[in-house]
Amino acid sequence: MSAIVKVEVHQLPHGDDLLLPAYQTTDAAGLDLLAAVPQSAPLMLLPGRYEMVPTGLTIALPPGYEAQVRPRSGLAAKHGITVLNAPGTIDADYRGEINVLLINHGQAAFQIRRGERIAQLVIAPVTRAELVPVDVLPTTARGSGGFGSTGR
Repeated sequence: MSAIVKVEVHQLPHGDDLLLPAYQTTDAAGLDLLAAVPQSAPLMLLPGRYEMVPTGLTIALPPGYEAQVRPRSGLAAKHGITVLNAPGTIDADYRGEINVLLINHGQAAFQIRRGERIAQLVIAPVTRAELVPVDVLPTTARGSGGFGSTGR
């Protein structure tokens, strides 16, 4: 069973009639974020273009946690729509609106309607590193082999 962490959420006026993000299955890792675009003015995302899509939400994460904004696999597979800066990171001290930067890698224009599920929000613990300056790093079998060095 997964750990439960309480996250305070506030719906902004342009999103107050939308459902709160929700897990779609018992073992889902991400909450679905909804588009808070006006009902009368859906957003048209043209091929090769990107847009910032509002969610109408602000959150207060507890210290030691982050929220990651990730693509929805169905939008990517069916329409070529994905999160441009995936995963986007929301820090525990951020209190502004959650926006989703979507890009259309598909061949056709894609209409984003009010209340449409546009991305996933994954809440995760944060591990902070303490960087320790050294003169030489320990060696490994891989060494400095980079992109593609371990296979195709």
